[in-house]
Amino acid sequence: MAHELSLLAHIASIAAGQSAAFPHVLLAPGDDCAAVRTPGGDTLLLTVDQVIEGRHAPSPPGGWHSPFPGIDSLSRDELLDLYARKTIARSISDLAAMGGQPLCALCTATLPHDFPPEAARVLAAATHRWGAAWQCPVVGGDVASFASAHPGPLTLTLTAIGTIQGPPVHRAGAKHGDHVYITGHIGGSLLPSGLGHHLTFEPRLREGALLRHELGPDLHAMIDVSDGLGLDASRIAAASGVAIELDESQLPLSPGLTDAIRALADGEDYELLFCAPHAPKALGETPVTRIGRVTQGQGVRLRRPSGQTLDISSHGWEH
Repeated sequence: MAHELSLLAHIASIAAGQSAAFPHVLLAPGDDCAAVRTPGGDTLLLTVDQVIEGRHAPSPPGGWHSPFPGIDSLSRDELLDLYARKTIARSISDLAAMGGQPLCALCTATLPHDFPPEAARVLAAATHRWGAAWQCPVVGGDVASFASAHPGPLTLTLTAIGTIQGPPVHRAGAKHGDHVYITGHIGGSLLPSGLGHHLTFEPRLREGALLRHELGPDLHAMIDVSDGLGLDASRIAAASGVAIELDESQLPLSPGLTDAIRALADGEDYELLFCAPHAPKALGETPVTRIGRVTQGQGVRLRRPSGQTLDISSHGWEH
């Protein structure tokens, strides 16, 4: 969708007064999750994401009734399993970026008008299976189908609800003098076939919880990198009122990649980008790499090996 960023900014401006009007709304639109306080005093994290056929996951070349195997010899059930997996994982990654843990989820599905009934049953089972795998049971939802005159793509939407002890980690807390870190590797998530890491990534739930435990109040800001490192770093910078400078030579590119500029914009990495005065070098088996620093100013710049700098604030993609 064109102009996604300006629309999201407009929505955030509309909701800017929610916390004042409704004191139980701790965090309104504009971060990875919303946060609300229950009457009992607990904090809930809420997030919603979509997986749309042809946009977030590949379409079977001949449609859902076509003979399989299809893409890279996947069976229909295997492809549907990847759809279900990503549907759950995208929202859980948002919970991880706030330092939270999943509680439950609601899932809706809008099916193509001629979607095979047996495929719908496989998809439902896979969605529940992946929810259970991440301790996020799918406890409800809705199913509809497109009219025959408007066949439409397979569309899955998942609302995840999480819990957190203490305040969530925002995008808005980065401080001048902080270092900038990222977990794992970036770039190359989407293969030419449409498959790849974006369908099989592991949400960094454990890593987010460990960072929050080990760094405590020194974990100043965090986001999951879904739209590209440049664009998502700019979201921290804008929310925090600071500038971020990244070092190209320090970027942990995925194995086999050499084009750092492209890797910055690829998106769908689902790694945790965070700002803190210090950090561990690893979280279990997941590496942590210092890739830059927080400075005064605005925007995100990349320092190249030549010494030149490049504005990368818009390096990413809109859905």
